[in-house]
Amino acid sequence: MQVSAHIVVQGLVQGVGFRYFVFRIAIRLGLGGWVRNLYDGNVEVLAEGERSLVEELIKDLKIGPRSAQVKDLTIEWKNYTGTFSSFEIR
Repeated sequence: MQVSAHIVVQGLVQGVGFRYFVFRIAIRLGLGGWVRNLYDGNVEVLAEGERSLVEELIKDLKIGPRSAQVKDLTIEWKNYTGTFSSFEIR
């Protein structure tokens, strides 16, 4: 089943390579969407694809790269739109 997930990652997640970490995993999983830094220090992710693959990304987001300290994730599941053919860093 194809899904879309809007995710906000909170913690020490900027300036530690978090967006590139997300990008590499999303590309490996074949997901569409994007990742970007927010002004409040959090990172926002929109990921689309097979639910099991999006859930795999979310598991990795909870850990993050070594230098990150993930405190919390907010996940909003949405209907799949098929808007994205690739994943990008914004």
